[in-house]
Amino acid sequence: MPLTTSSKPPEPHGAEPIRLRTLITLRWVAVSGQSAAVAAAWIIGARFPLLPVLALIATGAALNLLLSWQRRPVTGRRALLQLGIDALQLGLLLTLTGGTTNPFAALILVPVVIGAAALRLADTAALAVLTVALITLMALAGIPLAFVPDPPITPRFALQLGDWLALLISGGFLVAYVGRVSTDLAATSKALSATQLALSREQRLQHLGGIVAAAAHEMGTPLATIKLVGAELADELQDILPERTDLADDLALLRSSADRCRDILRSMGNAGKDDLHLRVAPLAQLLSEAADPHRERGIRIEIDAGDVAALDVTRDPGTIHALRNLIQNGVDFARSTVTITAARQPGETVVVTIRDDGPGFPAQLLPRLGDPFLTRRRIPDRPARPDEGMGLGLFIARTLLERSGATVSFSNDRGARADVVWPLDRISADGRAALEHNPAISA
Repeated sequence: MPLTTSSKPPEPHGAEPIRLRTLITLRWVAVSGQSAAVAAAWIIGARFPLLPVLALIATGAALNLLLSWQRRPVTGRRALLQLGIDALQLGLLLTLTGGTTNPFAALILVPVVIGAAALRLADTAALAVLTVALITLMALAGIPLAFVPDPPITPRFALQLGDWLALLISGGFLVAYVGRVSTDLAATSKALSATQLALSREQRLQHLGGIVAAAAHEMGTPLATIKLVGAELADELQDILPERTDLADDLALLRSSADRCRDILRSMGNAGKDDLHLRVAPLAQLLSEAADPHRERGIRIEIDAGDVAALDVTRDPGTIHALRNLIQNGVDFARSTVTITAARQPGETVVVTIRDDGPGFPAQLLPRLGDPFLTRRRIPDRPARPDEGMGLGLFIARTLLERSGATVSFSNDRGARADVVWPLDRISADGRAALEHNPAISA
């Protein structure tokens, strides 16, 4: 089943040191600037090997089109490769157009500056070594710029103008890029904080359930003792003081209250065991639990776990919360139905697919799904709600699911679609393993 875009489990050191759209945008800016500079230099009379220069610019544009079409996640290794290609293309271009005497030679430092801001130290060092080699090539093998006789402007003025433009462009780039990085880091930091808060809340609820279960277990025996003693006192009171009906009524009330406490604690104990003791649950139950909070919102939720319905899986609060976020996104924008299916795939994987029959994801945002704080989308025939959005919830879901070993993919399939794929060994669990103990309650 072809998917439009996907995000893989995070590598060590982070899955996306540089966003894909940032790399694509920077390369288009570079290609546009190089084309404009070559055209302007040729018009004012500068001469250099034109065909190789145009071939290098065309190669940069072609590589960017390929990068845009593939839409592969930007891991640290791929980011290093792309920045290395940019540095190599720019270094060769500058070598053909004056080398270190070219007014724009300082721009050779741009790729390594980006790498220093986003990559690991070892990757930045490799990029720095490449940059030093290219600068050496520019200095030793740079082809000097030549000018036609009687150019429209003097070569000296042309080079001074180039120096002025190079300083403006370099300064503008540094300000814009540093500002963009700061904005992205701030947004990501807020989103990660929200993810941690969401997971912390689920874990607190889980621990609270364990305390409730423990309390129910520990208080069961004292309540049984109270009821037994109350029954014995009632029998003795009837034999000794049969006329004290008021005391008999009080003892009856005491026993009924003990029964009521027993029933309440039994209910609480079952809920607590659900939260803490059942570390393993069938996949169908896990999906149902994730969908339960959204069943009363006027949208039909259909679950079909097929042949993996009874598969024992790890009942992790983070996974439940993440699936709940994906289901909530479907319910928010569905017209009538959200469908949740699960199946086992070749290669020992399990895929959970969440579809809605709404308008689908906006095409322009598909490559960015899973990034924090995206533009909101609306259902045309449904009034807007203050909480209607789709950035942070999907970011939290993706982060938590990738932490569990899953791959998350978003696409449009007659509505919005989210696919979560786990390796079988990452999600399956032994349903026959011993249960954990509840926390002890001290008097």
